[in-house]
Amino acid sequence: MNIALIGYGEVGRILAEDLRGAGHAVTAYDVRLDSETGGPMREHALFYGVALAETHADAVRRRDLVVSAVTASQTVAAARACAGALRAESFFLDFNSASPGAKITAAEHVAGGGGRYVEGAVMTSVPPYRIKVPLLLGGPHAVALEPVLNRLGFAAKVASEKLGVASATKMCRSVMIKGLEAMVIEGFTAARHYGVEDAVLASLGETFPGIDWEKQAAYFFQRVIEHGRRRSEEMREAAVTVCDAGLEPWSAAGAAECQAWMADLADRNLFGESGRDDFAPSSDWRIEADRILAHLDDPWTD
Repeated sequence: MNIALIGYGEVGRILAEDLRGAGHAVTAYDVRLDSETGGPMREHALFYGVALAETHADAVRRRDLVVSAVTASQTVAAARACAGALRAESFFLDFNSASPGAKITAAEHVAGGGGRYVEGAVMTSVPPYRIKVPLLLGGPHAVALEPVLNRLGFAAKVASEKLGVASATKMCRSVMIKGLEAMVIEGFTAARHYGVEDAVLASLGETFPGIDWEKQAAYFFQRVIEHGRRRSEEMREAAVTVCDAGLEPWSAAGAAECQAWMADLADRNLFGESGRDDFAPSSDWRIEADRILAHLDDPWTD
């Protein structure tokens, strides 16, 4: 197939590798291609034989399938930018972590350009699963796209032919998962400040014996350090989803602020350069907590 990827970050590059490995033609576009981060993207594309486009329109023109994998805040903008150049009846798979309302608006833009919009909800972290990450599909064209995606190597399943259902599932899950990330960073760093982390870990181990809290904390810290900006945008979309349900997004909004704060620290290289683009969690979350506490000039820190 002729496939276009809109967004060439971590997810886009993983999809490109797997699709190219299966022999499909892949064209990609990312708004950051001409920025400081564009160099590694161009090197990756050259290595894997991915054609890079100069604009959204150039990327999607004459493509059978378009996969949008941008940051949550760019969900609607990406759909709007692609809509006018879509081939009639081409599929537009929205891979982004956005609210049901944002997905519905994006679908309107794509439909206006003659494309077939399908919302996609990625239900866990992409790197371990790669293209086979569990994926829920939604919208009136989801049934038609499901077998196409699965032949390409995806692990897609239709959630509903109604737009918004798949995304609501994803967003409500994110309140829990990304909220837990924020709670671990807040709670464990504070425990490190007071020197009570071992007692806290022991207590958590008794209450939740099925969780290796040392390993889980290391994973959470590293993923937020690497991808806090993207996660904060996702949690703002989760907060919108909660608001649209008539509830106050206490947890979602707080988690968004925590993730954004960690992203700001990472942008200032508080956590160092190594590992920022690799799926390689630190083996000890205490190292990162100590860096945070030192940044705060914590008098309790040795």
